[in-house]
Amino acid sequence: MRGTIHAGFQRGTDMTSKQAHGLTAIQLDALCGKWPGVTRDIKWGADLVFSVGGKMFAVTPSDGSEGGRLSCKVADERFLELTDQPGVIPAPYMARAHWISITEPRRFSTAELEMFILDAYILVRAKLTKKLQAQLGELPTWKAKK
Repeated sequence: MRGTIHAGFQRGTDMTSKQAHGLTAIQLDALCGKWPGVTRDIKWGADLVFSVGGKMFAVTPSDGSEGGRLSCKVADERFLELTDQPGVIPAPYMARAHWISITEPRRFSTAELEMFILDAYILVRAKLTKKLQAQLGELPTWKAKK
């Protein structure tokens, strides 16, 4: 997979039993639930929404329905590349803001999905005010498993 790999991200011990492909709502919560400034809430009935500074960066059904669909913000220059892949479509209502919806998350390794979510967090956080970014502290980073 092309894209940014962030050095130094350590997964918590609660991620040790994760599957090799896909990403459940529980795994998503364990991944980004402790990142600086992240909040989670339920919107639109049963969607688990992750935000930073009041701005959404990832959405998934809280009950695992819809095949575990995962939607997130992506870099403008990657939007067309990603939506050309099988199992990825422009996110309904959010495509204009360069969001994708991964309708078949099991097509992707868990590590790839985790990198999409980390990149989404970083992209959205970068749009916050400099003051708020400074209050949040250091960015989480990625360290690939050996």
